[in-house]
Amino acid sequence: MARRADFVIGGVSVAAGTRQTVDLPVSVLSDHTQVNLSVHVVHGRRPGPTLFVSAAVHGDEVIGVEIARRLLRSPQLSTVSGTLMVVPIVNTFGFLNHSRYMPDRRDLNRSFPGGEKGSLAARLANLFITEVVHRSDLGIDLHSAAIHRTNMPQIRISPAHEGSLAYAEAFGAPVVIIAKLRDGSLRAAAKARGIDILLYEAGEGLRFNEQSARVGVAGILRVMKEMGMIRSRGVTKPRAQPVRVYNSGWQRAPVGGLLRVFKGTSEYVTEGDLLGVISDPFGIVEIPVLAEMSGIIIGRTNLPVVNEGDALFHIAETLSHKPEATIDRLATQLEADPLFDEDEII
Repeated sequence: MARRADFVIGGVSVAAGTRQTVDLPVSVLSDHTQVNLSVHVVHGRRPGPTLFVSAAVHGDEVIGVEIARRLLRSPQLSTVSGTLMVVPIVNTFGFLNHSRYMPDRRDLNRSFPGGEKGSLAARLANLFITEVVHRSDLGIDLHSAAIHRTNMPQIRISPAHEGSLAYAEAFGAPVVIIAKLRDGSLRAAAKARGIDILLYEAGEGLRFNEQSARVGVAGILRVMKEMGMIRSRGVTKPRAQPVRVYNSGWQRAPVGGLLRVFKGTSEYVTEGDLLGVISDPFGIVEIPVLAEMSGIIIGRTNLPVVNEGDALFHIAETLSHKPEATIDRLATQLEADPLFDEDEII
């Protein structure tokens, strides 16, 4: 059999059956420090599709960086068919500053597809689209909630795309949200070029969460298996079909004060259920926060001090008659999966 051609990125050739980290120059800081977009390429001996996995498009969403690190240590990558590109940190600027944004306060995920002569965010977006996205058949973009909020593990996909829905369900996160595309987002820019992206949301900004990390790594490996990129050995199957969601909304604080939360992420609530209570610092006035819709809590605030209008609970409406049973089965699977060894976590 003829040897598979090298994978060329940024002028660097990666031979079939090898893996290499390629640094793509982004810019030079004011102190003369070079900033790169670093891409780890795993180029299999056998032909197959090309998948990219990216994290930290928002610099404070560090759980994706940990997922990428664990993925690159996975033994299943020793026999990849096709090519895997992993970018653990897309927004280096925000990552180093513990910030969601670029140095000029632009949101990188509203700057795609970018351009060679635009702002710093536009130039980084253009580089990522040109060197990574354009070479791929599918992408998995890793995110978390913003700082002081937390999300339960969930996959978001574009509407009306059966192919991406199949991969989303193979991923095995408890919830699949069919969400419209946002202008300037990576998903929208990739879709305009015929490339689907699964967006994984889990955990909290600037924090690690073991369950979120485990779901993310297992889900990526399941998608790679579904794509025919790796063998099934060591890749567990989801115990239940994820709950599909087509509509969700944030429940906001009716008043300012101190919030006591009675419901957490992944809990199923019905309209009228008590989610929490907001009181004044003297404990004289207490205002109940009641669910305005039935569904699963897929995200919530972690701050006990709230202002009127603050987003408190993100509730997703479901079409399933018993979504709580599906959530329970998937949660049981996550608890039953073997824990990573300590040296895989630290």
